[in-house]
Amino acid sequence: MANGGPVQHGFPHLETVRASITALYRRLSYDTIQTFAASVAPVDVAFSDTDDLYLGAQRVARELVRHYRLPDARLIVSFREMSHAANVELAAGPEYFVELNDRFRTHRRDIGAALAHEVMHVYLHRLGLSFPGTRDNEILTDTATTYLGAGWLLLDAYREDAASSQKLGYLTPEEFGYVLAKRALLFAEDPSVWFTSPQAYAAYVKGLAEARRDEQQPPLTAAGWAGRRRYAHDRRHAQDQRGAGTRPGAPYAFTPDGRGPLRVSFPCPTCQQRIRVPVRGRVRARCGLCRTVLECDT
Repeated sequence: MANGGPVQHGFPHLETVRASITALYRRLSYDTIQTFAASVAPVDVAFSDTDDLYLGAQRVARELVRHYRLPDARLIVSFREMSHAANVELAAGPEYFVELNDRFRTHRRDIGAALAHEVMHVYLHRLGLSFPGTRDNEILTDTATTYLGAGWLLLDAYREDAASSQKLGYLTPEEFGYVLAKRALLFAEDPSVWFTSPQAYAAYVKGLAEARRDEQQPPLTAAGWAGRRRYAHDRRHAQDQRGAGTRPGAPYAFTPDGRGPLRVSFPCPTCQQRIRVPVRGRVRARCGLCRTVLECDT
């Protein structure tokens, strides 16, 4: 939890974020992810200063348990002084003990954001889905929280001005915006109407631009003129070298296919799983993981 200190910006964890989205699709399936089409509604996690602290926290926790479809999980919420925003004890269940930073006693509107992350820890624990290392596992948790409909709370908890700052989670504000935009593009959702923080809205706009760039990379037909020109050059080089070599930093890679046509692989803009198709002009490809139909010009 950045509290008054510097807030990291940009997209330093983007590779792990994309791997997290792919892992979610592989573990949950397309059909399960579709059941999360509705995000957590602001009214369901609203927290008034007149609400009882403990009863209100338990109410918000129950709403997030319901959203993540963990009906047999019970969260016991308490508060204590600590450096992190929150912590959850991942036992066998069905009871899970969540500790929130004492700061939330007076910053109650952000309790939902902190609990969204901690309840996702429980959800992923029950799925048996994790990444090695604390950093990558926390990035997975932030990504899953956002992609499954509760992470807009984490982005909205980001506030920064000349005198102070606050940010929850391991992702940068722009990375939260990126994952939120991926979800918005998938479900035709506009989460910007829920933001109370102007800094959160600005980060979402930057994340949305990055998410749209994923949909404009060759060999997708939505790629721009410059990208198509580079792709044509790289394709000629690969054909001359019989499939050997790919330009460093290119999102696509050419590979030979025995005596058949050259093939190109590239990440699906929705789930980031790599798709491999023959190089033979206009091709329509369907991602086997997220079922996205892609128009390509290979």
